[in-house]
Amino acid sequence: MCVAKLRILVTRRWPEAVEQELAEDYDVTFNESDKPLDQSTLASAMNEYDVLCPTVSDRIDADVIAGGDRVKLLANYGVGFDHIALEAARAKGIAVTNTPGVLTDATADLTMTLLLMATRRGGEGEREVRAGQWTGWRPTHLLGSSLHGKVLGLVGFGRIAQATACRARAFGMKIAYYGRHPADSKCACDLDAHFYPDLHALLRAADMVSLHVPGGTQTRHMIDAAAIKAMREGAYLVNTARGEVVDHEALADALTGGHLAGAGLDVYPEEPKVPERLLALPNVVLLPHLGSATRETREAMGRKVIANIHAWATGQNLPDAVS
Repeated sequence: MCVAKLRILVTRRWPEAVEQELAEDYDVTFNESDKPLDQSTLASAMNEYDVLCPTVSDRIDADVIAGGDRVKLLANYGVGFDHIALEAARAKGIAVTNTPGVLTDATADLTMTLLLMATRRGGEGEREVRAGQWTGWRPTHLLGSSLHGKVLGLVGFGRIAQATACRARAFGMKIAYYGRHPADSKCACDLDAHFYPDLHALLRAADMVSLHVPGGTQTRHMIDAAAIKAMREGAYLVNTARGEVVDHEALADALTGGHLAGAGLDVYPEEPKVPERLLALPNVVLLPHLGSATRETREAMGRKVIANIHAWATGQNLPDAVS
C-alpha cells in the first residue's frame, strides 16, 4: 500500500499546523463545516477511507463500524475512547489508537481553574459585573472558600489526577485519592497523598472532590445520589473527566438543597447539550469542554494521531494502541 495514497477523513478541524503536516503525506479530507458528522455519513466513510480520525463528538458505534470494510484504523484525536465500540472494531480487524500524555498539564490546569472558580464564586461574580448589578465592595459579598488546608479528594489517580495534586499542593491543600489500588509509593509520598480503598470513605474525607476516571459502563453514575450524600455538607465537586460519571439530577438536587456549596463542570453526558437544571443554578460553573484547549496541547494531540497513522501505514507497532 502506498502511504501517500492512503485516504484519511478528519471528522473535526484541527489546528492548522497539524492539518498541514497530515496533508503533506496523505490524501486527507477535512470537515470544512466543523460540525459533527451524522451517523450515516460516518458509516459511509467506513467504505470510502482507509483511516478515520474521530473525536469525542463522534459516536463510532457498531452500526457505523458495520457501514463498510475499508477503514482499518480509527486514529482517535483524544485520550478517551468510550465513544468507540471497541469490540465491534476488534471483530472487523480495525485498530484503534488515542493520544495519551500530551493533555495532562492542560487538563490539570483547567481542573484547578474550575476549583478556584467554584470555591471563590468566580462565575457568579463575573455574571454580576456583566449584568451591571455590582454595587461595589462590601465585607459579606460573594464569600467563598479558601483552598489552603482543605482536603482535595481525587477519584482516580492517573496522570491528570497526579498533575492536579501537584498544583493543589502549591495552594496548601491536603491530598487524598481513591483508585483500584494504591499508587506508586514514591509518587504518593512526594504528594503526601492518602489512599482510600473505598469511594464513599474518600468522599466523606474530602472538602473538594475532583473526578479523574474514564467514561464507560463501569463508571456511569459513579457519582450518584448515594455518593453525593456521602460527601461533606458544603463540599465542592469538579468534573473534567466524562459527563456520564455524574448523575446530574442528583447533583442538581444537592446544589439546590444546599448539601453541596458548588460545582465546576467541563463535561456533560450528551454534549453539547447541558442538563437544563444546571443552567439555572448560580452555584455551578459550566465550561464547554475546554480541558485540553490550549494551542500547544491540541497541536501535540494532532501529532500523536499522525505518529499513530505513520506507524500503522508502515507496518510498525502502534505507539498508542488501545485495541
